[in-house]
Amino acid sequence: MAQESHAHDSIDAPTRELLQRFGWDTESFEALRARLRAGAAESDNHIRGRVAPPEAGDIITLPAPGSAARKALEARGREALRTGLVGAVVLAGGMATRFGGVVKAGVEAVEGRTFLDLKLSDVARLAEREDARIPIYVMTSFATHDEVEHLSRALETPRAPVRCFPQYISLRLAPDGSLFHEPSDGTLSPYAPGHGDLSFALRRAGLLQDFVQKGGRLLYMSNVDNLGATLDPAVIGAHLESGKQITAEVVRKEKGDKGGAPARVDGAAQIVESFRFPDAFDQDSIPVFNTNSFVLDATTLDRDFPLTWFVVRKKVEGAEAIQFERLVGELTAFLPTSFLEVERHGADGRFQPVKDPPELEHRRAEITALLRARGVL
Repeated sequence: MAQESHAHDSIDAPTRELLQRFGWDTESFEALRARLRAGAAESDNHIRGRVAPPEAGDIITLPAPGSAARKALEARGREALRTGLVGAVVLAGGMATRFGGVVKAGVEAVEGRTFLDLKLSDVARLAEREDARIPIYVMTSFATHDEVEHLSRALETPRAPVRCFPQYISLRLAPDGSLFHEPSDGTLSPYAPGHGDLSFALRRAGLLQDFVQKGGRLLYMSNVDNLGATLDPAVIGAHLESGKQITAEVVRKEKGDKGGAPARVDGAAQIVESFRFPDAFDQDSIPVFNTNSFVLDATTLDRDFPLTWFVVRKKVEGAEAIQFERLVGELTAFLPTSFLEVERHGADGRFQPVKDPPELEHRRAEITALLRARGVL
């Protein structure tokens, strides 16, 4: 397949229009193509520097419900909510491929209610209870934006207004650096390049600046498919208590878990994705892993973080494609971070991810129980 001198020279009009709508960065794209042609590989994803397990004191534990320590954190978090310091971010982008191409946010999760309904209702319920205003920012993708925006209009409330903003878009490449074409019909293959787009997309939409200018300080971010990650005043309080600029929720590992984990890189504690650890590093030496739920200090996000573009190989209709992705957890490499260990299961459990329909069936009873315990259902 011939290599185009510039990708945009051979892009059809409908695809070009789609790319322009969702903020395609041609300069970055061409730089990544050049990397691939120069031999970029998955081995490049390995982290540079000396990697060690977290040290004593790096991970703190959220106190048990009902304890004096938990009540103190809740009180501090409620005050932050009532004074307008807190907003919520829900990640509802990606490609929704594991749910058969339907938009996961609109899928029925429990008791006839969708993932998006339950996530937004949680925030609205808390806003009413605390007499607060909590804006919600939903990050979509080109594959989910229109439907999620439509669903959100019926779910927002005066105390929990919703704004949708899209992450960026890119085009898959063939291994030789040329544009990848779908084998079935020869069309180009756009994709959403990872939730590392978050801070960049918030800024592009003007929402980060608007939030901060109106007095906002903290953004609680979670995945739309993790219904355990409800907005909890105690987690907000724990973040404020830490004095750090990010709080990352972590849980105890269980058999078969794969994901990022807190580690020390050249002495600095940060989230390291599992595929980034050196081959010789024993990942089992770290007993917890990242849930992709964070409290972020919004005032620190208005900058161009040099996040890594990771090489990802995909099979598309049996053909090999290359895409480059950024991950939001890498923000912890640039901002002081606290790692908060939370419960995984039970009424206080905060990690119930659902990646596909079988996992939803497996987790539905536990998700239903914890949402009822918290008054979301």
